[in-house]
Amino acid sequence: MTDLANLPTRDFPEPAAMLRLIKPITWFPPMWAYLCGVIASGVAPSSQLGLVILGIILAGPIVCGMSQAANDWCDRHVDAINEPDRPIPSGRIPGRWGLWIALVMSALSLFVGWFLGPWGFGATILGVLAAWAYSAEPLRMKRSGWWGPGLVGLSYESLPWFTGAAVLSAGAPSWQIVVIALLYGIGAHGIMTLNDFKALEGDRQMGVNSLPVTLGPEHAAKAACWIMAVPQALVIALLILWDKPIFAIAISAALALQVWAMRVLLSDPKGRAPWYNGTGVMLYVSGMMIAAFALRSL
Repeated sequence: MTDLANLPTRDFPEPAAMLRLIKPITWFPPMWAYLCGVIASGVAPSSQLGLVILGIILAGPIVCGMSQAANDWCDRHVDAINEPDRPIPSGRIPGRWGLWIALVMSALSLFVGWFLGPWGFGATILGVLAAWAYSAEPLRMKRSGWWGPGLVGLSYESLPWFTGAAVLSAGAPSWQIVVIALLYGIGAHGIMTLNDFKALEGDRQMGVNSLPVTLGPEHAAKAACWIMAVPQALVIALLILWDKPIFAIAISAALALQVWAMRVLLSDPKGRAPWYNGTGVMLYVSGMMIAAFALRSL
């Protein structure tokens, strides 16, 4: 375990470490979900291109980046066990710079969100609150393997999807959009659970009750697979009910490929989790966009 008190001191953070702190690789899911909402709204994106671009930047680099900075600050002692080379435990972001970056980005999120109108601003407030509720005491919802991933799934998928549709429509999205966005957000709980595998040892030592810790890797992986698959099956059923069979068939094909990937995952849950996050998740988010186009044509 890295001793945070004895790290080499520096006055300012390294620029490369600041970029790593906000984890660009994590920006894709909320940006993609916002774009799904834009497509699902039925409004031509070219007619509101400024709001589309601003919303994508807000969802990814700003709000998601802020949530990553907040999480790394609140997790600095856990990361000293799991990943001591991360920016904060390694000392490349010294002192309280990690906290200050997260707070400044929280303020920036609210400032930019204001320009998306009342629906966009309200969603931004919820996103910022969710980020801190997940990571920070006294709530620190990430301590729960059920509530934590659920909150992240809804924040990364459902909320930006709803926001994209609401901003483009300048009003509340249709109930069909809300239902599909919620289903994909619920399914993302499983994705977040698989992401917890990499922090298994540190979470166990620091009292973070992720599903891999509480259920064990095998049972946690099985739970994650069911949580990802069932909402997609419900989406397929709804699209059939709404007379969109072609879209339902396309999502069914994506789900069938995910089931194959899940079988590979379950052969070695801890070792295969990173592989699944690069394979099965891409199929999952492809289904999201297919569903968005289906909703657009309703």
